[in-house]
Amino acid sequence: QAQLVESGGGLVQTGESLRLSCTASGSIFSINTMGWYRQAPGKERELVATITRDGSTNYAEPVKGRFTISRDNAKNTMYLQSNSLKPEDTAVYFCYAYVVLSGRSYGAWGQGTQVTVSS
Repeated sequence: QAQLVESGGGLVQTGESLRLSCTASGSIFSINTMGWYRQAPGKERELVATITRDGSTNYAEPVKGRFTISRDNAKNTMYLQSNSLKPEDTAVYFCYAYVVLSGRSYGAWGQGTQVTVSS
């Protein structure tokens, strides 16, 4: 079984920055695509950014140019550098990873970390 744990959320003011981290643990053979998603109150969960194992990235339009996704494969860890934060970025941010274990693979989710941006 794989576990994903996010950290780095918090309360910031408009224009400030946060760096989120997500670390995977367990009997993991390898991790393919990883990503960050977010869910604001009363809204559906939406894609923020994804990154493949070889480092190819994809961003949602609202965060392009402000957020940067990266990963350290040796540490099974993914990051999201979030700059120039806006109140509309307020949400619970979830980590996702497609993990490969011995004999099976599946998409795993973290519990989420709250990001609140005040105006």
